[in-house]
Amino acid sequence: MSCVKKFLCVSCPVGCSLSVTVEGAEVLSVEGNTCPLGEKYARSEVANPVRTFTSTVRVNGGLLPLCPTRSKTPLPLSKVFDVAREVAQLTVDAPIEIGATLIKNVCGTGSDIVASRSLPRKHRDSRELENSA
Repeated sequence: MSCVKKFLCVSCPVGCSLSVTVEGAEVLSVEGNTCPLGEKYARSEVANPVRTFTSTVRVNGGLLPLCPTRSKTPLPLSKVFDVAREVAQLTVDAPIEIGATLIKNVCGTGSDIVASRSLPRKHRDSRELENSA
C-alpha cells in the first residue's frame, strides 16, 4: 500500500515542497521539485535521513565558557538525540583549535564531533596571579 509523504527540500535556496509517493521503503515518484537535487534529497530522506549536528560544549579555562561544535559528517537522524545527550555531558579544557576532534565516533555513528572555532585560554589578570601565588 502506497502513501504520500511531504518534505521541504533543503538542497538549494528554492525550498521546494515535495510530494513523495512511497511503498514500504521504495520511492515510487517525486513531485514538486524544480531541480534534480530535489529528487535526490527525497530519496535520501526516505531511505536514510541524515543531519549535520551542531551544538556547543562547556570549556574549562577558556576565553569563552562555550565552544561551538558540529559533526564532521552528517549522521543518522535516528541518533541525533543520543548524540545530543553525549555532547551535553562533555567539558573540554582550553585552548581548543578549530577542527579538533572532541568526540571520536560519537554514539557509534562513524562521525566525529569537532570544534567549529578556535578558543584560546583565558588570560589571568595581575590580581588573579597575586592571589594564586
